[in-house]
Amino acid sequence: MDLLEINHLTKKYGSFVVLDDINLKITKGKIIGLLGMNGAGKTTLLKLINDLLTPTSGEILFKGKKLGIESKNDIAYLPDKEYLDENMNALQIIEFYNDFYKNFNYKRAIKYLDEFDIDRNLKIYKMSKGMKEKLKLLLVISRNASLYIIDEPLTGVDPITREYILDIIINKIDKNSTLIVTTHLLNEMEKVFNEIIVLDKGKVVLQKEVKNLNTSIKSVLRRYSNVKKTI
Repeated sequence: MDLLEINHLTKKYGSFVVLDDINLKITKGKIIGLLGMNGAGKTTLLKLINDLLTPTSGEILFKGKKLGIESKNDIAYLPDKEYLDENMNALQIIEFYNDFYKNFNYKRAIKYLDEFDIDRNLKIYKMSKGMKEKLKLLLVISRNASLYIIDEPLTGVDPITREYILDIIINKIDKNSTLIVTTHLLNEMEKVFNEIIVLDKGKVVLQKEVKNLNTSIKSVLRRYSNVKKTI
């Protein structure tokens, strides 16, 4: 059974089609790059998988079942928007997550807090961009999930922090879980992908394992006229 199965998924806003008859099957134990230009439908797809939006038509099955309470407890999502309470400190955020998510590992989060060199008493609004990104990533990977979804984890952070975040992604997430990542920063990210999915104008134009590519991911993307603008 596939971890995630998407069948004829369409999302419209009025007459505007954001996703057009998407079909995907995703298995466990992979790091998958979800790629495409701005407006291709990547974030909308991630929100649908997280049951934050309602499809216009089609279905998403997680472990063979429709999305619901069980999937919400087994999918960990890091959006690309700021969502933390700026007046809380790191420890308060961790305690909030521990109360909110049944699958949150409090001891793991505290361990990562020290390992990532995050001041537990520092309020969010006083943190640097890089520290905020590490904290948000910490909150996600401290959940025991089958599917992790991370939307643009490297945007706006310095090169040293990027390398650190990449190390977290590669080494801290359970190897039996699947991770879906969106990014435009292929130089940093392409080395971690097992598989790529390319969206263009709301359609899946490619799903392929990286080991079966006969060239770089950048070169593959340049074959798609609407994607190459992002590279």
